[in-house]
Amino acid sequence: MHAVLLTAALPGWAASSYPTKPIRFIVPFTPGGSQDVIARLVGQKVVERVGQQVVIDNRTGAAGLIAAELTARAAPDGYTLFMATAGPVTIAQSLQPKLAYQPTKDFAPVIHLVDTPMALIAANALPAKSVTELLTLAKAKPGSLNYASVGNGSISHLTMELFKQQTAISMTHVPYKGAVPAFVDLSSGQVQTMFITTAAAHPHVAGRARVLAVAARKRVASFSSTPTLGEAGVLGLEVPVWAGVLTTQGVAKPVIDLLYKEMLATLQLPDVRQRLDQLGSEIVGDNPQAFASVLAADFARWAKVIKAANLKLD
Repeated sequence: MHAVLLTAALPGWAASSYPTKPIRFIVPFTPGGSQDVIARLVGQKVVERVGQQVVIDNRTGAAGLIAAELTARAAPDGYTLFMATAGPVTIAQSLQPKLAYQPTKDFAPVIHLVDTPMALIAANALPAKSVTELLTLAKAKPGSLNYASVGNGSISHLTMELFKQQTAISMTHVPYKGAVPAFVDLSSGQVQTMFITTAAAHPHVAGRARVLAVAARKRVASFSSTPTLGEAGVLGLEVPVWAGVLTTQGVAKPVIDLLYKEMLATLQLPDVRQRLDQLGSEIVGDNPQAFASVLAADFARWAKVIKAANLKLD
């Protein structure tokens, strides 16, 4: 656990009924990663707006399940927030039916902060220079190509499973414990391809791998010359890796509305927008109702992929 106290003092908020004490912001990632940076960025700006401390509480482990359970079991008073991504929220229940919490019932959406698209990358040693060539190679030798992921059941893994299902190809999965070891083996040609977020791919691909396409509805600034999967002929395969804030189910609507309003305002600040752009993240800012619809669609999508692939965690 790694906790950081973000604090400011605005006397005008002292008499408000909420917040009147520090807010705990649980982040299921180690300090310094892109999601942690986003949480700290938003947390600090919320501090400046409401005048209460925000404690960044890094609770890593179990692919985010520990952090999610802490949030699910917290008092429904709005003083526990969760920096959420798909893994422990819209994926875990389909992979682990005996979770200690129920993602569809135990959380209340606050705001859909950002989306970061996935990129399909390939080792330089792979003769395929495009998505079409990759598919031709994979179909010519089913199962002979290896693909990396950042772990079993990760968004990286499931995006490739979706790609395989949609294109009717067969490749062998090689899971890693994170992006760095996966990139090492991809760079050396031990594995041939993988899906990873554009933000994670950017510092690693220069000279050591190539980006074949992005799983987005439009091209992304950081890889402006790279086609979308749709442009490459794989229609409808868009995987925005969402990040948003959840709280415990049962928190009063006025509290959620206040949190949403203040966090939305922070997303409009020029320095915040600039930093998020540097991270390769696209600002969304969906309200709780719209975010709930995104979560429901995401849950249904990955449940279908997981069932079709007959995936189970080790």
